[in-house]
Amino acid sequence: MANRGDAMAKAAKRITATEAAALVKPGMWLDYGAVLGQPDAFDEALAARLGPLTDIRFRSVLTARPRAVLEADPEGKHIHWFSTHFSGYDRRKHDAGMAHYLPVNLGEVPDYYRRFIDPPDIVVFKAAPMDEKGYFNFGPNVLWMRALVERGKVVIVEETPTLPYVMGDGTGVHVSEVDYIIPGHDTPMAELPKAAATEVDKAVARLIAAEVEDGSCLQIGIGGMPNAVCSLLAESPVQDLGIHTEMLTDGIVDLYRAGRITGARKQMNPGRMVCTFALGAQYLYAFLHRNPEVEFHPVDYTNLPHMIMRNDKVVSINNTTQVDLQGQAASETDGFRHISGTGGQLQFVRGASGARGGKSFMCLASTYEKKGERKSRIVTALTRGNVVTTPRTDLMYVVTEYGMANLKGRSIAERARALISIAHPDFREELERDAYEHRLIPRGFF
Repeated sequence: MANRGDAMAKAAKRITATEAAALVKPGMWLDYGAVLGQPDAFDEALAARLGPLTDIRFRSVLTARPRAVLEADPEGKHIHWFSTHFSGYDRRKHDAGMAHYLPVNLGEVPDYYRRFIDPPDIVVFKAAPMDEKGYFNFGPNVLWMRALVERGKVVIVEETPTLPYVMGDGTGVHVSEVDYIIPGHDTPMAELPKAAATEVDKAVARLIAAEVEDGSCLQIGIGGMPNAVCSLLAESPVQDLGIHTEMLTDGIVDLYRAGRITGARKQMNPGRMVCTFALGAQYLYAFLHRNPEVEFHPVDYTNLPHMIMRNDKVVSINNTTQVDLQGQAASETDGFRHISGTGGQLQFVRGASGARGGKSFMCLASTYEKKGERKSRIVTALTRGNVVTTPRTDLMYVVTEYGMANLKGRSIAERARALISIAHPDFREELERDAYEHRLIPRGFF
């Protein structure tokens, strides 16, 4: 924190959002923090004075509601938006040429800020009102906020009374580290609609749930399939589940309320659910508020593989959009179109695989429809432009509604056979023919 110089010695000054926005100069780098912590009052005030400003660059992640600065600059004359993981909103802005993706494993982002990224000129984020010890709590957006505060030249807190106050390590910033405090809105936090589970989701979930043992430590990704796994586990006899995850979801709260989560058999943070951020419904936020059973930690604590594998029986459950016959998973792009991000997928796959008794599951529906045509998600070769999120060397279980294939220790030919067996029946013959043609399965191999 020494790079902040004399600024830390100064008392934080309370100013208006308009006064804070006036600090922005052309060419500056701003950082909006993460997810629910992105500022609203400051964002609106800055949008109102964009006229004379040019080349203003922002970093953020998973934008949960529209950004006023982007809406005020539809032609991209003033704003450049950089995200380390796209939400649906970020994706739409990327499609419009206004947002850009910064490739990262999320668990490495604190190190990026400390070693590779130039210090932001202004860091501004929501925080819960200052507590009795002089700390502003980050709420359920801990991620790399400590590294961001350490590196920011100017730190502005948008004091927000509706932000849940979370427990854990590295969850706040002391007033001595803050330059300015502005009043935030009292509107409810943005919600992530819970994806309804389809019959395909439920079929995949049944296969995965059968592999979860008493004392397993879960990482649950986002989407209908992971939610369906939580629902099935809530109705199962499994006991003493633990949670060490990147994102805490509604489904995990439901599983906890069903009595399946105790954390009693965890080696790391026993008895506590561990995560780095949360996004979901209002009942999730209410559950998190000052709840000592949920510990938030910086993302390099939750996501780095050597940390994940300190727990036994880690079960990692994530989604992908396409898997080729060699076992490469493309989870973040649709050809050259970027749709989400690497996130923590690869790191949790590696952490789960390295844990004693660990298992990692990559889920996908066997087919999808595009422009009225049904296509297979298991393919001979990835779509041109698709980015490999999880390499073939790392993938363990691949699961569709037609079955489960463990790729660990299997040759290319064995992998191709196994993956064809869980593809949609309508595409298996074509996949097998292609596999022989391209020598993925050699002639005479049985």
